[in-house]
Amino acid sequence: MSQKYLLMGGLVAVLMVAPANAQQAQEEDIVAAAQKAQTPQSVLRMANQIQKEILSLPEYGVFDDLRFQIKDYTVTLRGSASRPILKSSAENVTKKVEGVQKVINEIEVLPLSRLDDDIRARVYAAIYFHPILSRYNPNRGTPAWITPARRAAGITNDPPFGYHPIHIVSKNGNVRLVGVVDNASDQQVAGMQANSVSGVFSVENDIQVIQQPAKEKKKKK
Repeated sequence: MSQKYLLMGGLVAVLMVAPANAQQAQEEDIVAAAQKAQTPQSVLRMANQIQKEILSLPEYGVFDDLRFQIKDYTVTLRGSASRPILKSSAENVTKKVEGVQKVINEIEVLPLSRLDDDIRARVYAAIYFHPILSRYNPNRGTPAWITPARRAAGITNDPPFGYHPIHIVSKNGNVRLVGVVDNASDQQVAGMQANSVSGVFSVENDIQVIQQPAKEKKKKK
């Protein structure tokens, strides 16, 4: 009987210790998760800094579209780069941002072809030289890069400078427009202008419209 009791006692002891160990492990996991999880404020701070660093890159221009996602101090870079140097540059500046522990670089480097290079130049001219859309052009008038000599060298390797709210991404003759404009009319005009360029196979218009605040209704007297 004593032996049985001891066995039962031993079994009870195991059952009592097991939950205690499990609880301790669970508490440690919770603490580790809390230390790893980010607050909305820290995510926003990191996002703002990453965006600032990428937008400041001289390699980032009107023919590129980069995006990123933050989760548990890991940043995933996505989007399209017209030049290989942009992919590595974006990763390098992102790694230096405070709080970033890991960078997953999924940026697609677009194929460099004469077709896409020519399409980028002509879609750019069709959009940014249009009377309605010219106000979005930081290089008012006809910039130097549009000269035959510079165009022959390739606009992809020598893109126009300045902030361009409408980005033109061309891959194998298929164009995707991204960015922001003031109103739906400008969005539609940009899409039509891109569609009007010969040699363009398709146009995906992903331009966003800045939401204008609703006007307050005048009170009746």
